[in-house]
Parts: sequence; C-alpha cells; structure tokens
Amino acid sequence: MEQLKNEFLEDLSKCLGNYPEKESILHEYNDHLDHFLVALNLSEEPASIKSHIHSRFGTPEEIAAMWREELSVTPSKMKWLFIAVNTLFFGGGATFTLAHNLFDWGWITFLWDQLTSIPIVIALIYLLFWALLGYEIGKGFGHKGKKIMKGTFILALIPNMVLMVLTVFKIIPHEWFDPLLTKTFIGVCIVFTILLYPVCLFSYRWGKKASI
Repeated sequence: MEQLKNEFLEDLSKCLGNYPEKESILHEYNDHLDHFLVALNLSEEPASIKSHIHSRFGTPEEIAAMWREELSVTPSKMKWLFIAVNTLFFGGGATFTLAHNLFDWGWITFLWDQLTSIPIVIALIYLLFWALLGYEIGKGFGHKGKKIMKGTFILALIPNMVLMVLTVFKIIPHEWFDPLLTKTFIGVCIVFTILLYPVCLFSYRWGKKASI
C-alpha cells in the first residue's frame, strides 16, 4: 500500500516538473492518499487499488494538467469580481435607501416595507454570498487560495465597516433606516458580521476539498 502511494507521488512529481507549488501539492496529496487508502480493502490486488486511486484523484498526468491549467486563472480577477459584487450590494442598497427617503414614490415605499419586514432573510442571503466567496476561491485555487481569500475578505468588508461607522456616528440619519434600527436588528448585524469570516473559511476548506 505504501509502495503504491510512493509510486503515485513520484509519478506526480515528474509530471508537475517545475510547477511553482509542487512541494505543497505533493504534501497535500500525500495526506489525502493516507486517508483514502485507510478506507480501502487491503486484500485487494495492487492493480485494483491503483485503479481506485486514479478513479478518486485522477492519474498523475491528469492532476498535473489540472494544476497547469489553474495557472491561467488570474487570482486578482476573482478577487475583484467578489469585491465588485459586494460593492454592488451596498451601492444598490444605498441608492434604494436614498430614493425611499428623498422621493415620495409609492412603489419604493411598498418595496421598502416588504424588505424591512424580512431582515433576517436578507442577512442570510448575504451570509450565503460570503460562503460562496470562500467556496469558489477554495475550489478554484486549492491550497494557495487561503491568502487570496483573506485579501478578498478584508477588501470586501470595507463597505460594511464604513456603513457601521457612518451609522454609529450618525453621519447617516438613523431615521433613514426605520424601522430596521432596533436593538434586536443591531445585535443580529453584529453576530452576522462576526460569523462572516468563520463561514468564509469553512466554505473555503469545503471548496478546497472539492478541488481534489
């Protein structure tokens, strides 16, 4: 069993050649193979076990091709895509709030009343967005995606923090957010903000696992 694993890793090493993250990839596949082989029937023939490994992870050639293809994906593009979407959320929300408070339009008032009646649902949808961010980065960049995720998280969180500061110091009138700014809602916002990074990190690990 150990020999099969070593042969697989040696073949993978040759196929990866001078790939920049070669050692990290080999270490990661070593760990995954250890867990995978423990679950297999040790009485099976080596050829059968090897087939199981290729079926689960792919051949060394296929894995190397996958990682080389990953180099063509620009981390900054994905990072700025999520930052742009998060900014769009806030930009749309800010425009909607301004329109509700500055214009006496019946349809906006109706939409405002509907949305402010389901703040928890909106918060859950937003939390799902952050989970998607972590998952896609984990799936797209594997082990090297954690640094990308952290940078994206920090930059994407800036609009959240700016809004909190503007609201706390009453630069934005609290009346504009009626009837949202209750103690319960503020507490929920604080809890959800604290949860953003753990959710993002968990989904990143999930996506990373899915990339193997």
